[in-house]
Amino acid sequence: MNFATADLCDAHEDLLATGTLRVLDPVFRWFGRSQAFSGPALTLKVFEDNSLVRATLETPGAGRVLVVDGGGSLRCALVGGKLGELVQNNGWAGVVVNGCVRDSLELNALDVGIVALATHPQRSFRRGAGERDVPVRMPGATVRTGEWIYADTDGVLVSHESLGAS
Repeated sequence: MNFATADLCDAHEDLLATGTLRVLDPVFRWFGRSQAFSGPALTLKVFEDNSLVRATLETPGAGRVLVVDGGGSLRCALVGGKLGELVQNNGWAGVVVNGCVRDSLELNALDVGIVALATHPQRSFRRGAGERDVPVRMPGATVRTGEWIYADTDGVLVSHESLGAS
């Protein structure tokens, strides 16, 4: 990746002013060896159930970023080491989780970029609930499928369209 979110903010102050470029709140922790990722978003809305997260990551990512609104729950993890391997092996650019991950040592050994609120050792429930391709309320901004995500260790940006950086 040859972009920096700070540089993108500086270069696109006009888009920040109009709200077509938004910055997610600085509440995320970074996992994985990748220091940056970007791509079009695919959104999921789940709550303490990672069935849809797994089913989605089992499909080809085609360079997209999976954006998971887990409702900010800190009571269980939605992504762990095995799902991190799916991110790496199935062509996903990265994952943004409004919730927790687990197996952080395993995630940090993978060539992926994942941001989440925290770690939690307990796995989620598997009830098969959730919604795909719906607007999701992440900390600081709403994200829609098809919008562009730019993430690095400084933060996460959401843009209505590609900024030409990758």
